[in-house]
Amino acid sequence: MRTVFLFQESSSLPYTLRKRLPRKLPKRRNDVYVNMKTDFRAQLARCQKLLEGGGHREICVHGLGLAINRAINIALQLQASSQGALQLAANTSTVELVDDLEPEDPDEAGEPMTRTRNNSAIHIKVFYPDAQ
Repeated sequence: MRTVFLFQESSSLPYTLRKRLPRKLPKRRNDVYVNMKTDFRAQLARCQKLLEGGGHREICVHGLGLAINRAINIALQLQASSQGALQLAANTSTVELVDDLEPEDPDEAGEPMTRTRNNSAIHIKVFYPDAQ
């Protein structure tokens, strides 16, 4: 949480910024949502487990904002560890996020507000190509 000052009619009221979770794509068993809080090696191991022992021929690695670099790195690590057997297909998008602004002092005249913002996202399909 972060304190944000909004200026209204020459007075500044402190607000607390609460970021809502993004609206997610449908959660399938082979979807992996990468974040910056979970250990990188744990996320990589989960992806490897899905591809090798989970019976999936493809997974989709999703990264949002700061986690885009981590999602790319995971996909490239998977490809390198497979000696080129895996292929990658990446798509980018923009995701609309909603933040809540709540007054720090509820007795003040400020009312809760929301704001929307856009953030970049990446979706990387990691798959074994079909044998021809």
